[in-house]
Amino acid sequence: MAYTMEDIRKSQEIFYYLLEKHELREEDEQALYKAYTEEEDIQNIVKSQAETASCDIERYGNTIYLIPQEENNFLGYSRVELKKELCKSTATNKDYYLAQFVILTLLTEFFDGDGNSSRAREYIRSGELMNILSERLREGAAYEEEHNEEEMDTAGISFSDMCHAYEALKSDDKGSHAKTTKEGFLYNILLFLQKQGLIEYIERDEMIKTTKKLDSFMDWNLLNQNNYQRVKNILG
Repeated sequence: MAYTMEDIRKSQEIFYYLLEKHELREEDEQALYKAYTEEEDIQNIVKSQAETASCDIERYGNTIYLIPQEENNFLGYSRVELKKELCKSTATNKDYYLAQFVILTLLTEFFDGDGNSSRAREYIRSGELMNILSERLREGAAYEEEHNEEEMDTAGISFSDMCHAYEALKSDDKGSHAKTTKEGFLYNILLFLQKQGLIEYIERDEMIKTTKKLDSFMDWNLLNQNNYQRVKNILG
């Protein structure tokens, strides 16, 4: 199929906008949004450009998102980079898995996959989240001790290892931001998620809220039945 120069120019404009902003909202750029949603040729070119850059283009509601694929370390994060962002400088794989567990736990507290919207609550306080984390890690570690390896399917994640990594962090009720404390470890994860536009963390109230971006991603993508069951299985 032959594309016109105007189609190519417009598609490049849209893709560059997505590279810069990571999302294209109808209310912000109506002309670009309309061109993508109403012109099939332009949409095909944009998706082809994204595929070449190891990205996916997804439209949720009235917003178009550029989503780096899992192995895209240029626009996304490598495992080493993510470990550096979320964990202390001497972090091991146990600490990295623990950080992922914190994020999964946060998601399951906010979203349950039921109703018109998958979101189950408006907010959660960081202290409550810490209590939930401690309880689930202890329950998971205890379950592992009661069952032999042949009966376990932890997808390579050991609750005992994560529990030990969590308990090795110091406790500090003075609002420490150091990644070597339980409070600081959680704080830095929340700060990272906020920088990605996924949550709003009101530190003075210790209140965590989700953003429209995360709500849309969960409703349209993660909480299809297969992915939701996968997350639940990981969390036991």
